[in-house]
Amino acid sequence: MFSLISGRTAGRSRTSATAVAALGTIMALATPAGLAHAATSDAAPVAARSTGTSTAGTAQAAPAAAPAAWAAGTRAYLVITAPGGTAAVTGAVATKGGSVFATYDAIGVIVAHSTSATFAASMRTVSGVQQVGATRTSDVPADAYNPALPANPSQSTTTLTESNRWDMTQIKADQAWAVTTGSASVKVGVLDTGVDDQHQDIAPNFNAADSASCAYGKADTRAGAWRDVDTHGTHVAGTIAAAKNGKGVVGVAPGVKISSVRIAEPNSTLFFAENTICGFVWAGDHGFKVTNNSYYTDPWQFNCPDNLDQAAIIEGVRRAQEYAEGKGSLQVAAAGNSNYDLANKTTDSESPNDSTPVTRTITNACIDIPTELPGVVTVAAQGNGGAKASYSNFGNGVIDVAAPGGDGSSGVYSTLPGGKYGNMNGTSMASPHVAGVAALIASVNPSFTPAQIRDQLGVQATDRACPSDTRCKGTATKNGFFGEGSVDALKAVGGSTPPPGKYFENLTDVTVPDNTTVESPITVSGVTGNAPAALKVGVDVKHTYIGDLKVDLVAPDGSVYTLHNRTGGSADNIVQTYTVNASSEVANGVWKLRVNDNASQDSGKIDAWNLTF
Repeated sequence: MFSLISGRTAGRSRTSATAVAALGTIMALATPAGLAHAATSDAAPVAARSTGTSTAGTAQAAPAAAPAAWAAGTRAYLVITAPGGTAAVTGAVATKGGSVFATYDAIGVIVAHSTSATFAASMRTVSGVQQVGATRTSDVPADAYNPALPANPSQSTTTLTESNRWDMTQIKADQAWAVTTGSASVKVGVLDTGVDDQHQDIAPNFNAADSASCAYGKADTRAGAWRDVDTHGTHVAGTIAAAKNGKGVVGVAPGVKISSVRIAEPNSTLFFAENTICGFVWAGDHGFKVTNNSYYTDPWQFNCPDNLDQAAIIEGVRRAQEYAEGKGSLQVAAAGNSNYDLANKTTDSESPNDSTPVTRTITNACIDIPTELPGVVTVAAQGNGGAKASYSNFGNGVIDVAAPGGDGSSGVYSTLPGGKYGNMNGTSMASPHVAGVAALIASVNPSFTPAQIRDQLGVQATDRACPSDTRCKGTATKNGFFGEGSVDALKAVGGSTPPPGKYFENLTDVTVPDNTTVESPITVSGVTGNAPAALKVGVDVKHTYIGDLKVDLVAPDGSVYTLHNRTGGSADNIVQTYTVNASSEVANGVWKLRVNDNASQDSGKIDAWNLTF
């Protein structure tokens, strides 16, 4: 699964019913990412709006049986028939104590509401009904029947100018732009908490005509219904396609068009199955070449086919995804932020997240939706430097590719509502990098099918072998941490770059006590001649006051190259790649990272470091 997540959103961490974005941090400060330090949670509530009608495969107007007003105890259900067979059973919905809220006849799905505790069981006896399942363990909000439009935030201007951010450099997006910045004919759908279409870096590429809200499971096409009820969706949109306009940030594919389909509900910030179904059908009917899905379908972290309700959720969302793909849309999704092995599932202690979670035993038959659905690209997150992000889910045979999601103080810097910018960490941030690369592929290969785009993402990814971590299973070319590797935007669009040099790394932790100097060695061999003039030194030092630290690279002959000299004050951690002119040094031999702590009270460790020749 190219799955999500930043909070309840694939970027989200799934630990709270109100979490919406990626596990990690958010910094809503209008400062460059490199200066960002303290941050709050990236998960936040979402204000959604829905209701409305549409045509074709999308939700059609509900019959007269639809309730005029909300009632306490109203629950939502998926009633599944054969595709094209919903009309034959809509009448039974009312006789069994329910009402039709929306219908997706092309995929055989009815969204029904009922206050009857026996509704599902009764509907399962109706001829033509294949499955019925409750989509939540809490009431449908009253807002579903008269949804409020989200606020249109006042906009701030920025003096920030575009710069090469670590995440874009890591996937070579900045080099890919020399080949293409993306085609305006390629539409990318952001299925999320909404998007601030007025943002200075998003407005040039925003496509209002194909934007809507799908909260509650029915398309709301009123102007502004698509706007962000949180911050998560706007951040994701900027990573995909922030305009290349000289200010703020640049997205992976700054020439494509962005559409917002808000599927998160207000206040709870949850993404229920009917919302996802509406979003996927909308994507198919509106010609989205790619969609980004940085969330998982609430309220179940994993849906199990031996549960009648969850089996209906699996089937309904699967059909909607299949419908979208059949219309030419590739779904990209975040893998999740629980540091969980998706190839060896045993327990779920976070579901249902709309009421009281319980711990239950599960198996691999239980799946994270939409990321583990067939055809969906599942994305794991990497930190600055390429290592697996500490929070990222993993799983051999589940993860398709990996991309920058940020980790610790080195976050992904992107757009926030109101003309602002900030950092977030999560697989929710990794997924839009892949969606952006997929959009670039579609731009240079307009006839490509979703399957061909999906294959290209994997074929062009840069192989990344497992580190010395026994949880990582697989081969150097395909494994549970990175799938087929790190996406490479330049290779994906047919560009070329000089082959990377040899890579060496030391993942052994070395404690850095107060007022002490420590060293971590790397033995380099098999490199001819001297080191390059642009030797890359990746440093990951965890420390609670980096102003205490002096960090040096020591060459085999004892020459010292200072990388960091007591700057940064009280900021946490040094996670950065430095470029060193080491052309006078013989490459082969023992290189050392030397860290000197020059004060008391704060300590840390060398977590990892690497050299690329």
